[in-house]
Amino acid sequence: MSDRTENRFLKDAERVSFDYKHRATISFNISKYDLAVEKGHKRYQNIKLAKDKAAVLKRNVLKHLSEFLLEFENNAIANGAEVEWAENGEEALNIISRIIRETGADTLVKSKSMTTEEIDVNLRMKETGVKSIETDLGEFIVQEAGEKPYHIVTPAMHKSRKDIADLFNKKFGTPIDATPEYLTKYVRNKLRESFKSAKVGLTGANFLLAREGAIALTENEGNGMLSFSLPKVHIVLAGIEKILPSYHDLDLMWPLLAAHGTGQRVTVYNSVIFGPRKSDEKDGPERMVVILLDNGRSTLYNEGDHSEALACIRCGACLNACPIYKNIGGYTYNSVYSGPIGSVITPHLRGLKEYQHLSFASSLCGKCAEVCPVKIPLPDLLLKNRKKAVDKGLRPVAEKLVMRGIGNGLKSRHLMDIGGGNFKNIMSNLAGIHNLLGDKRLFPKFPSTSFSKQWKNKRSNS
Repeated sequence: MSDRTENRFLKDAERVSFDYKHRATISFNISKYDLAVEKGHKRYQNIKLAKDKAAVLKRNVLKHLSEFLLEFENNAIANGAEVEWAENGEEALNIISRIIRETGADTLVKSKSMTTEEIDVNLRMKETGVKSIETDLGEFIVQEAGEKPYHIVTPAMHKSRKDIADLFNKKFGTPIDATPEYLTKYVRNKLRESFKSAKVGLTGANFLLAREGAIALTENEGNGMLSFSLPKVHIVLAGIEKILPSYHDLDLMWPLLAAHGTGQRVTVYNSVIFGPRKSDEKDGPERMVVILLDNGRSTLYNEGDHSEALACIRCGACLNACPIYKNIGGYTYNSVYSGPIGSVITPHLRGLKEYQHLSFASSLCGKCAEVCPVKIPLPDLLLKNRKKAVDKGLRPVAEKLVMRGIGNGLKSRHLMDIGGGNFKNIMSNLAGIHNLLGDKRLFPKFPSTSFSKQWKNKRSNS
């Protein structure tokens, strides 16, 4: 186990949890999300049935994943696209760098994709002298702030209006009291020139459509559409789990993603790209390359029950529902994927030894499983991650001894009652147990009489 990674997590969690400005901003933004999503769910006559259908669909995809991937590859190539397979992030970065060299581009316009964050595309572009420009407004904000996306769906969720106005004032000289509308228009005008001049556009894919060999993109700003339609080359970077059997599944999945992600009926721009521009078409790229990324997904796929996590459609609902995420924020996880889904998949994608502690950072309240549109049993998977970490001896020896002692004590009524409450209070103070809760919470006092004795007294007196 990496003590350094876990200790950093604990220190960051303690710091962020009591940053009241941060908590107020997150609380405000998530409350707006909750209201929108509540309305979005009410538009369904039977949202439970929709989730059941989506869950069955995604499990069928996972059952036949290799078949669907090969079907997609064959049909995408037939459409004129190129398909590349990347076992890890380095292979994917090498493919992207090669394509950019072949194109002679010095600028890359990039539409929001957590997969590109996963392999640090922006860092590689900087190292090779290519300017990578985020075109999603939230991603643009955090890029200019020198930060990473805070949230799967809303990258700048942790920033208030004032934070963004201050940032833009320092970076671009916009008015210090500029409205969100003013700043949005400013960014739109600024990015328009980048779209016109860029030779290469890079996007992710919400879904890969096996039967059609096409990719499906859904977004609210039109930046994704501009990223793939104006540059000469369109690169798609997508995880191998993004497969759907067919275009005909989008009528279920797109509205469900929108309802859980933003509360909308459907997002504003919905595109299906079947390949590069055809000879009789005026718009679109001359070349399209789809990179299918593994990067630990096969490891997760072969982990039995844990493979269910690959059904995730990245709606972000579990993050917004999680009481831990609401308190410690997105950056504390030190991972591209945060919240409950991140705590499940990161130990498998980036190493159990380094990131197993994330699976212990959960109250197991079950809200994440309740809101998941594809019914991933996230609390169960968190528990299985914990068990795996314990079985592999990755937890501290002291923790093991304490848990064994607690287990023996809880199994014995005699041991639980021994000494009485006053004795337990003295011993807990001497052992420094109260320090486990930090200096901002009080350790509860044991009552002078145990529950079992109180119960016996009550029964004898009744």
